Amino acid sequence: MSISGITNIALSGMRAQMTRIGAIANNVANSSTPGYARLNTSLTSTEPGVQAIVEPTTSDVDPATELTEMIEAEQAYKANAAVFETGADMWEMLMSIKRD
Repeated sequence: MSISGITNIALSGMRAQMTRIGAIANNVANSSTPGYARLNTSLTSTEPGVQAIVEPTTSDVDPATELTEMIEAEQAYKANAAVFETGADMWEMLMSIKRD
């Protein structure tokens, strides 16, 4: 796998977690709205990485569940960001070697 492929996969992971965090924020903001259906985010594997799919459910919003999901999304985002930064550092190192 190429360095650009690795960074693209990490970037898709960060985008998916941002979508997930957006759904969680929407759930928390609308938790007291009558008739609101909780949004659930599922992650699916795609050829260049991962994709987030947001779908309404029939369950109510539970603040403890939303907090747990937010922490999971934050940690997953940080992990993908670390992979992206490592790939960018490797790319920069290769470019400096090529110039010398």
